[in-house]
This record gives sequence, C-alpha cells and structure tokens, in this order.
Amino acid sequence: MRKVAFVMFLVLMLTGCGKQTEELDKAMNLRARLLNSQGCSFEAEVTADYGDKTYTFLMECQTDAQGNLTFTVREPEVISGITGKITGENASLTFDDAALSFELLADGQLSPVGAPWIFVNTLRGGYVTSCGQDGEYIRLTVDDSYEDDAFTLDIWLENEDTPIQAEILWEGHRILTIAVRNFTIL
Repeated sequence: MRKVAFVMFLVLMLTGCGKQTEELDKAMNLRARLLNSQGCSFEAEVTADYGDKTYTFLMECQTDAQGNLTFTVREPEVISGITGKITGENASLTFDDAALSFELLADGQLSPVGAPWIFVNTLRGGYVTSCGQDGEYIRLTVDDSYEDDAFTLDIWLENEDTPIQAEILWEGHRILTIAVRNFTIL
C-alpha cells in the first residue's frame, strides 16, 4: 500500500512540475522573442498608488532592440501629447504647454512614467522568482535586478505568452499597476 501511495505521490509531483515547466517555458519564450526582436509596442494604462491618492494615465509605448523606451501620453487630455524617452541611463520629456509632475515613488527611485520601461526591461532580463497558473493566466513574479532594493513585478500573461497586466511592488507594497494592451513584438 505504501508503494502505491508513494508512486501516486510521485506521479502527482511530476505532473505539477511538468505544468510549471510549461508555464516557465512560455515566459522564457517571451523573453527570447523580446531579446531577438527590434523591440515591442504596447499601450500602458498606468495607475500610480500614493496611498491617499491615485493617478491614472494612458501611454503609447515603443521600445527598440536595446530596451530603450519612447512614449506618448494619450490620457488624460490635459497632458495628452507629452512625449518622452527613457533609457537605462537617463530620461527626457518634451511638451508644449503642459509638463508632467508626479511625486516620486519608492523613496525617490521611480516616477510613474518610468513604469513601462521597468516593465519591459524586467521582462527582458529580470530574475524570475516564481511562475505558475493564476486562473486562466500565467503569473510571473520577477525582480528587476539582483540588488537588495529591487522592484518586484507580478506580470500576467495570456494566450501564447502575451503580457496583459503588471504590478510593480516595492518593499512588498504595490505602487504601480500597468494594464497592457495591444502588446506586439516588432
């Protein structure tokens, strides 16, 4: 009886490991496609959570082969048309009559307009700490670096490994949410 129970336990464990490997394979396939592409484009609806208030805005984003990101703010209308570029080294904004002014998050480390850049660069090279099924989606938990003060991202994938949402956490608290639409690898 013990042998039968042990064999059944092994079968269950191996089945679970196979599913997790399949999910991780899809996540790694997405990473490989991003790294071997000319970049990606997507819409990002970013919500910044300051605890006592939240701000939501919509950006059209595009990355190049190195992961540099350009964006155009589309909503809300009062800041529509502001454009910017974010690289690993610096960021720039261009605007006519209005300027973006958001309080920095995570002890001054991150502006909400930097969320899409963190998202893409974490997909491209972050440390995957867990991967599993979450309802009908695959959920990845990824650290953006190997540093002690790393941001942690929870990223949900649908269908054939297409990102649809990400949350950026710092010190265990969600500070930014990104609803990802029309994600296309170029």
